[in-house]
Amino acid sequence: MQTFNMIIDGAPVQSGHLIEVVNPATGQPFAAVAAGDASHVDQAVAAARAAFPAWSGLADAERRAYVMRLADLLEANMPEFMELVTKETGKPLGGLNNVGSGMEVGGAIAWARVTASLDIPVDVIQDNADARIEVHRKPLGVVGSITPWNWPLMICIWHIMPALRAGNTVVLKPASLTPVATLRFVELANSVLPKGVLNVITGDAEVGSAMSGHPGIAKMVFTGSTPTGRHIMRNAAATLKRLTLELGGNDAGIVLPDADPKTVAPKLFGVAFHNNGQTCACLKRLYVPDALYDELCAELARLAGEVKVGDGLDPATQLGPIQNPAQRKLVAALVEDAREKGARILAGGHALEGDGYFYAPTIIADARAGMRVVDEEQFGPALPVIRYTDLEDAIAQANATDNGLGGSIWSPDTARAAALALRLECGSVWINEHGAIQPDAPFGGVKQSGIGVEFGPYGLEEYLSLQTVKIMKG
Repeated sequence: MQTFNMIIDGAPVQSGHLIEVVNPATGQPFAAVAAGDASHVDQAVAAARAAFPAWSGLADAERRAYVMRLADLLEANMPEFMELVTKETGKPLGGLNNVGSGMEVGGAIAWARVTASLDIPVDVIQDNADARIEVHRKPLGVVGSITPWNWPLMICIWHIMPALRAGNTVVLKPASLTPVATLRFVELANSVLPKGVLNVITGDAEVGSAMSGHPGIAKMVFTGSTPTGRHIMRNAAATLKRLTLELGGNDAGIVLPDADPKTVAPKLFGVAFHNNGQTCACLKRLYVPDALYDELCAELARLAGEVKVGDGLDPATQLGPIQNPAQRKLVAALVEDAREKGARILAGGHALEGDGYFYAPTIIADARAGMRVVDEEQFGPALPVIRYTDLEDAIAQANATDNGLGGSIWSPDTARAAALALRLECGSVWINEHGAIQPDAPFGGVKQSGIGVEFGPYGLEEYLSLQTVKIMKG
């Protein structure tokens, strides 16, 4: 069983304890990582603070080149990263609609390269006989990053590449369930970066709490659950840290009456079930008009019955296991609650026999508000389908949540769909698509789905502070 170390100040760091990392397809550990604690956070922050003056003082072109070299490292080691991601998350190498570990590593490369290309401009507000006023963008200092278990490598890249591009140094904590691809990346990255610029610590909630409350960290960026986001926000309040929080979603999709069930069903199934539904911006609630309801439910159930579920290392597998037993237990509980309250389970609705944390892809008909699977984020392979007769009521139901990450409208009339999309209370809306994000367009949530945005120039701004310089001429 391979062991992975933390990296602090450019050097591998072990600890007295190890965390076993389990392959969810087998239920057995395949790797172990060092278990850090608050003392390691202190060491990493000290290293990052020491590295900050030289790193932030580099010419802009030099930092661009460093970030591009990190993208090259990812690409040169893509097969290794794909295998590690599949073993720790369970997602297939290819997967449903090719949304698997290949897409995760490929996406990480693309995000790194786009981020490297971003400009950090100096704005001129005034330049006349009296004065010249310039607005400069400056790095913050040490950025703390905490990443989740569902897309561990790609979200690591989402966090650290803009931080480094902006001139910050980084202390990173990956999820303890899925740390191995991230640790391997940081190990390789430290063969390129100056020591102390990128540090990684593994451990439990003690490490995360020590980071979010640490006076030496200027900003925290976190992707994960809303309750954990609240905890980070509370801890960060004492030092007024900058925050970027991308939190839970319970994304609604609304099918309009002019849609064709057979045409939209495969796309709807893909955006609800890719990565086994374990994506913040997956489609998680589907509102369907009464006239289309039975036909669309039948098509979704057929697709659920045909998809191949198995070990992600098998090239034929489309959906892998749920990443961990606690999440599978939650999905099962939400499905059972719906069944007990009168919903019809058209496909799935049960765990699969054998090793690993597999659960059958599940379509839930006659779902309604008040069922947990509608009101809560399931984060797994179960889709509730809600019937509506009044479009205004469907929009109201879609918005009747504390979450506001993403949403979608499905119709061949894209102009009408786009007009309706503006009425959805969420950070991103897609027309005839769902969850399709890209590195040059901002992504973030409203309400309790987060604070701030990521990606492109909008996301890069989150890692910079503004400084106004007024030069008097008289």
